[in-house]
Amino acid sequence: MKVLVCPSGFKGSVSPGVAADCIEAGILRAIPAATIRKVPLADGGEAFVHALISATAGQVRTMEVVGPIGRPIPSFYGILGGASVKTAVVEMAAAAGLSLVPHDSRNPCLTTTFGVGQLIAAALDEGVEKIVIGCGDSGTSDGGAGMLQALGARLVGRDGNDLPLGGGGQTLVSLAGIDFSKMHPRLSSVAIEAICNWKNVLGGPHGVARVYGPQKGATPEQTELLAAALDTYAVVIHRTLGIKIDDAPGSGASGGLGAGLLLIGAELRPRYDALMEYFHLDDIFDGCDLVITAEGGVDEQTPQGKIPAEVALRAKARGIPVIVLAGTVGRNAGVNYCVGIDAFLSILQRPSTLEEAISDTERLLTDSAEAAMRMVAIGRRVGSKN
Repeated sequence: MKVLVCPSGFKGSVSPGVAADCIEAGILRAIPAATIRKVPLADGGEAFVHALISATAGQVRTMEVVGPIGRPIPSFYGILGGASVKTAVVEMAAAAGLSLVPHDSRNPCLTTTFGVGQLIAAALDEGVEKIVIGCGDSGTSDGGAGMLQALGARLVGRDGNDLPLGGGGQTLVSLAGIDFSKMHPRLSSVAIEAICNWKNVLGGPHGVARVYGPQKGATPEQTELLAAALDTYAVVIHRTLGIKIDDAPGSGASGGLGAGLLLIGAELRPRYDALMEYFHLDDIFDGCDLVITAEGGVDEQTPQGKIPAEVALRAKARGIPVIVLAGTVGRNAGVNYCVGIDAFLSILQRPSTLEEAISDTERLLTDSAEAAMRMVAIGRRVGSKN
């Protein structure tokens, strides 16, 4: 049996590469003769920079930035190896990710993308000609306003004063104007490409505040405040720049960072299509009998651009079955059967606290891969008798 192992990571626990190693170990326990091909996938969120740096033999640059709750944190960006033009890769999660927000500070009305702008500015100062930005695993919902401020934009309130630097999404409620006259001078001469969830939009009933705000710690009242703030942001952008951004594809990516990136001229790309290019994945399914992928959770949002669903769609077109190993199985997870996922299961073996599950992820993932493959082996034996 030839098995393709192409997991995402488990946020705050194991990287895609470690997840792939665990799944491989579990498969070989059940079927020692299996042939395994490992292709860890980083979808623009945590581990994206290091995955691309590893794939291209590039270099990592370290620096200090303003983190999502306004305190200095260590961060990084990468310079790709072997690129035809000098290319930086930025991982927004390294400056504004949810894992950087302490649990007692998870209020997306206040968190900021200011540090993301600082990473971009550092890459521009280094003289790069292209910047690739991975959008994922965000702990923010400020529409990219903090990033814009770090790059030189003025966000002006109704009282005529500048909005606080890195003040978070809630400050956008009083936004009246945007001034781009003092933006970083190299922005206009550098190509910027953002890899994001193309299906996320900034505003409206299905806007990013209402869909993802609660996951980032927002109360119902805070969710509605953020929704109103981002709607105001979209109105001001339309009025001052003539750009209708509230329902632009990808505008809601990473708490609306996609909208801010559009304002600095970035091209937003559906993340899996971009990953197929950057990781040269066109042929990963060739010769496979089975695909096993994994992610921290599977639920009704998985078909909206998450790695397990994107993998399954492409495997299904080739007639290859797909199993997903998940940390948790959430609401309406059955919708995933419609996108080509043939089976999914939680790796948890008993009721556990989040801390216990995180500390034991490697063992749980290995055991679950073994259990799944033993079921597959039984199915093959039953099928061979018919």
